Amino acid sequence: MRCFSARGAWVRIVRAVVPMTGLFFAVYGGVAWPISMIEEAGEQLKRTLAQPQREGVSFCRKEALCGQAVLSRFYQERDFRPAWSGPEGRFELAEALVASIKKSSLEGLRPDAYHLGTIETLLPAVGRERAAGRPLEPEVVADLDLLLTDAFLIYGSHMLSGRVDPETVHSRWIVRSREGDLAEVLRAALDSKEVGKALKGLLPAYPKYATLRQALLEHRAIAEKGGWPSVPEGATLHKEDRDPRVSALRARLSVSGDLTEAQGADSEVMDEVVDRAVRRFQTRHGLTVDGVVGPATLAALNVPAEDRVQQIELNMERWRWLPEDLGTRYILVNTADFSLEVVDEGERVLAMRVVAGKKARRTPVLSGAMTYLVLNPYWNIPHKLAVRDILPKVFEDPGYLDRQGIRVFENWEDSAQELPHSTIDWFIITPQNLTYKFRQDPGPRNALGRVKFMFPNKFAVYLHDTPSRYMFTRSRRDFSSGCIRVEKPIDLAAYVLEGDPNWTREAILSGIEEGTNRNVWLPEAIPVHVLYWTAWVDREGSVCFRRDVYGRDGPLARALEEGPHRYQ
Repeated sequence: MRCFSARGAWVRIVRAVVPMTGLFFAVYGGVAWPISMIEEAGEQLKRTLAQPQREGVSFCRKEALCGQAVLSRFYQERDFRPAWSGPEGRFELAEALVASIKKSSLEGLRPDAYHLGTIETLLPAVGRERAAGRPLEPEVVADLDLLLTDAFLIYGSHMLSGRVDPETVHSRWIVRSREGDLAEVLRAALDSKEVGKALKGLLPAYPKYATLRQALLEHRAIAEKGGWPSVPEGATLHKEDRDPRVSALRARLSVSGDLTEAQGADSEVMDEVVDRAVRRFQTRHGLTVDGVVGPATLAALNVPAEDRVQQIELNMERWRWLPEDLGTRYILVNTADFSLEVVDEGERVLAMRVVAGKKARRTPVLSGAMTYLVLNPYWNIPHKLAVRDILPKVFEDPGYLDRQGIRVFENWEDSAQELPHSTIDWFIITPQNLTYKFRQDPGPRNALGRVKFMFPNKFAVYLHDTPSRYMFTRSRRDFSSGCIRVEKPIDLAAYVLEGDPNWTREAILSGIEEGTNRNVWLPEAIPVHVLYWTAWVDREGSVCFRRDVYGRDGPLARALEEGPHRYQ
């Protein structure tokens, strides 16, 4: 857990001797409040923050305080004076915080995660005591102040970098979240009396986050009205088919906004209007766009609206995990959608399909910087893939290596000698004693194709061409061993080498035809973000959903429901 370093904001207290029973008072705008009460509240804050932790957690009125180290430092820097109570003991800014917390559901967050119940119990109690002219209890002042501060910091942290630490639910998630000094944000908010504005300023500034936020509202409204009707099981539906289930299909597509045209004369016929609506639905859900309601389309139609609401919430959380700035221009891969786009100054300038890792060899989530590409690459086959994929084929067919242009070296040293295939007794080789390096030569059979795009990372994942072009015709494309195969490698190479007059599109093609293995450095590094979104809003304003091919939505949903929750 990372702690804040900030100076807490506090209302300036002017001490004066006032001839009222010989006590010291703090003067706020001419209204006296006993200094002793302020000091006692400070002592109570000290005691609460110094109390022994239970299982690493401190409590205030049975509420877990999520960041004792941060809270202790915050109050130490303000000499343990209450931060939220203003003139006459009013907690004027508390209502603004409560209002913001109640709106947290708009961000897919839970208001009850921010001490809302206890705060809403204590605030009226303080108000009643003030109205009756009775002195406030220092313990109540301290507890309410502490809970308000903790609530602001927790909520701010969740807005800034997510409620859940992504690495606790995605072991292969290596993307740096946004960072900020939340204690300083709180201090400034209290000074300016702009609590709500300060919290709102912590939201992700990406337009795609805002569009998901609106989609969440729309889908919640659908769910609250009972959702969309299901389409009964039955035979596959084609255009011009007549079936009583088509009426249910029309109703289903109308609720989700896919069918917007007037109904034809016969509601049980799959007419042109329904065909267009089905195709629109299939496009939004990453299905084969054929207008046919088969098993895959029917299954997607019958996903409950409540599940889609949750899917949107999960992907809003993923947006909160991203860095502050993706870059002026960048490459973005969405492995759940099997797609790649190049964005330049906010505009998509190139888009293509990709093949991502199969479920057993999932492509990780990461950010890196592409610095060079390789024409006519060698493929140094990783040891794990050699054991899993190459060795079994050699056992079955001794001529496999020759046909695939795969050479064998005695080990992984740069000076390793090449071994003729015929000199190796393959039948004594096991996965445990395999020390050879397999390397596939450049050429049309090379698994990396003719271009490899490098953005160094600890997973040794990269973008590359592929000779297996047929894979791009499929709607679901999780076939690789973790790296990302791109549909238009020459287009991508031409884009990333723009600015280098030596590497025009024609020069790239010529270099490939030459067949020589060579590294080509980019004139300028370009960020690459490999992400995982199962819900987003496209450029036409349509809400898109994808299957959770890597099974990442479930663990995230459970973590959001149960914790542990990030507070940094």
